[in-house]
Amino acid sequence: MSVGAGLEDLFGREHPDEPDEAKGELRRAMVVAAHPDDADFGAAGTATLLARSGWEVRYVVVTDGSKGSDDPAFTPETLVAARVEEQRAAAAILGVQSVRFLGFTDGELVYSRSLLGAITREIREFRPYAVYTHDPEPVIIKNAFVNHNDHRFSGLATVDAVYPTARDRMNFPEHLAEGLETHKVRELYLWGANEPTFDVDISEVVDTKIDALLAHASQFKQEREVMKQMLDYWREPDGRYLEQFRRVVMWG
Repeated sequence: MSVGAGLEDLFGREHPDEPDEAKGELRRAMVVAAHPDDADFGAAGTATLLARSGWEVRYVVVTDGSKGSDDPAFTPETLVAARVEEQRAAAAILGVQSVRFLGFTDGELVYSRSLLGAITREIREFRPYAVYTHDPEPVIIKNAFVNHNDHRFSGLATVDAVYPTARDRMNFPEHLAEGLETHKVRELYLWGANEPTFDVDISEVVDTKIDALLAHASQFKQEREVMKQMLDYWREPDGRYLEQFRRVVMWG
């Protein structure tokens, strides 16, 4: 992977990008997204670079995507089924090995104990080194996009699951009874940040990212013009295509 300068930890030390296998850290990355296609907008290039480098990558989709179409041919039920298949197809294009669907209702997500518990469960089961998700802070992103309510709550619950919930034994003790141990995520990456701190050069896989997005046919219907606009958005003045994140190196 080609990356930009990262954020140092609390003591100013640059944390390595690779897990320390001697400490039991695994080459696993989890991408938590509000809707089908959000993970592909935010981190598809990074996900496919990780997968090609031997990492195991898992997508976790929080809502069912049931409100994501104005096409009268869809019912909520048929749209959900279509979007599940589209997300699986997109993941296969990228080399993402597994996709989990939490099934919360699209457009109605609120911060809740059940949401936090569901994401915490996924983290404790998969035990990722790095977690990628929506930045929950901005309501308006770069004076250009409204950050969807579902994005903000998904991101906030994921941040809280990463720290401290998945780490602490007293949180959701029923997980322990099921054999799921606590887990410390080492690195957190937030897309949609107004002040990103970490770049991933996805130039070599940007076409793969576009192919994954176009797998969401209910959303784009092969709209190459929309994709061209997105390419312009991702392109730097020097011609590179970047995915940008706010990177948090977890202490301890």
